[in-house]
Amino acid sequence: MRYSGVWRSVGAMSCGSLVTYLTIRLLEGQKASIYSSGDEGDGRRDALASGAWLHHWDLDKPQLQKVANDQESSALRHIILVRHGEYTKTSNGSHLTERGRRQAERTGQRLREMGFSWDHVVASTMPRAEETAQIILKQLNLDPLKLKRCTLLPEGTPYPGDPPSKRSARRLELAYQRDGPRIEAAFRRYFFRASPEQEHDSYLLIVGHSNVIRYLILRALQLPPAAWTRLNLNHGSITWLTVWPSGYVTLRCLGDSGFMPIPEVTHRRPLPAKADSN
Repeated sequence: MRYSGVWRSVGAMSCGSLVTYLTIRLLEGQKASIYSSGDEGDGRRDALASGAWLHHWDLDKPQLQKVANDQESSALRHIILVRHGEYTKTSNGSHLTERGRRQAERTGQRLREMGFSWDHVVASTMPRAEETAQIILKQLNLDPLKLKRCTLLPEGTPYPGDPPSKRSARRLELAYQRDGPRIEAAFRRYFFRASPEQEHDSYLLIVGHSNVIRYLILRALQLPPAAWTRLNLNHGSITWLTVWPSGYVTLRCLGDSGFMPIPEVTHRRPLPAKADSN
């Protein structure tokens, strides 16, 4: 990370453009700010760059102040992230296809087989995620009223990706400025270690979107968030992360869709049907 900053600085100055240099530094500062605030920001970014684990990454939460005073829970927090099923866009929004509904059913069956007792179920407010969540709840024999809808979880651009998408740099930056803070807020809302008062392991199910889930995975593992474009998640896939009492986070399962028949494994929207030329 430091070397990257040096080379960018040299490249900018060699072009003789002070404006270019200042712009690059400004954008780097905006992107780095999602990790921290206050006087500890530089230290946290240095630790991330070195690969060191930030042990106190979540202790700013009021319910974890006792942890900061060496009172640690013995409980684990399990966070299971599910991508919605295959969908298509219509004039009424994005809704699951028939195959997408079958994918959601199979995902629900797989989650039921895992035998967890779900403490909370949360879904994005976008129709394809809500529809997926409702199908899963039915497979889990859970009350539909258990589902909570979260406005922080809709799809978006969580961070400038590396490699970037095919959109222009300007459009990518605008999308990041629009979506990035919201998706980072989702991470801070759902990812933290158990408080000392929590006596038993907990299970949180989140039904959401590919971009958001990929970003949450990297943030939880304290890996470079720009790498989210290098991951792929199939529709209906299951990702399982565990937050330990120490604050360490482990990835137990990434994008599992092996429980689905091959013809039902997809990761993109289906192409629109070609018009009949006859």
